Amino acid sequence: MALVISGLSMSLDGYITGPDVTREHQLGVGGDILHRWLWEPFPEDTAVLDGMVASAGAILMGRRSYDLAEGDGGWGDGGPAGQLPCFVLTHNPPAPETVRAPAVFTFVSEGIEAAVKAAKDAAGDGVVGVHGASAAQQCLAAGLLDEIQIHLVPVLLQSGTPLFENLGDRQYQLERTDVVPSGNATHLRFKVHY
Repeated sequence: MALVISGLSMSLDGYITGPDVTREHQLGVGGDILHRWLWEPFPEDTAVLDGMVASAGAILMGRRSYDLAEGDGGWGDGGPAGQLPCFVLTHNPPAPETVRAPAVFTFVSEGIEAAVKAAKDAAGDGVVGVHGASAAQQCLAAGLLDEIQIHLVPVLLQSGTPLFENLGDRQYQLERTDVVPSGNATHLRFKVHY
């Protein structure tokens, strides 16, 4: 059975992008520092990424993430992990003829439960990687997120896209299962208890 895991780089003050996210600045102004661990990795960063890649079975993302990085200037002819199946939460699927990588992207408009089920079916025994704040928030609020992986970057962005917002009044108990420090980030992994 596939696990559903949100794995995102985050600033110490809780942002996964800088401010003013656009197609040209997909991580917002100043947000590129959040992914330094991917572009200038220490050995510990490489080991964490290798583990994530080896376990990946499918990706679940929101429509905004898709629109910001699909095609030229973004992922090219694939998704964020090449040809790995990607399920995009959306109220308005794009016209099929406009989708550059139709073999990669499936658009799900029936809600978070349907999107998670489709992604888990495609992932098999692999991990469903949740990409983006909105998708992670929806999975967590619906009780569908098994783990949270945070790549905590030692920077205070002061604004941008917050990861932990729109979760309602519920409290979530987390169990820390792994900590991997590097020169770029502290990689934290938590199991979610509902």
